Amino acid sequence: MPKPVTPQDMFDLWQKMVNPGAFPLQSLMFPVLDAKEIEKKIAELETVEHWLRANLNLLQLSIKSLEYQRSLMEGGKAATQAEGTGAPPEANPAMWAWNMMAQAGKTMADAAQSATPPKPKAAPRKRRK
Repeated sequence: MPKPVTPQDMFDLWQKMVNPGAFPLQSLMFPVLDAKEIEKKIAELETVEHWLRANLNLLQLSIKSLEYQRSLMEGGKAATQAEGTGAPPEANPAMWAWNMMAQAGKTMADAAQSATPPKPKAAPRKRRK
């Protein structure tokens, strides 16, 4: 005569189907009564929560910086279309300092030329005969 199936046998069978690695799932189904285990689980979950929040904040910062870069590029495109020129001189970020110094030098040279009075033309000398 076959052996009767007990609830423990059913639970063991269910546990083998769900968890073939034989990791005890009882802690997921039944509450833990040890205060130290509860504190440990709370600390672990809080650590995971902090890690996830840090990653979320980093992700939000990355998204905002990319949106800022996109808005700068769109603003540059709008400015070049308004001017009717190709690419603005500030389009290359590596060249902005060079362009600024070249413009400052040109401005200073123009200011120096306009500040110095033109040299008077020498009067033609009369020749003696």
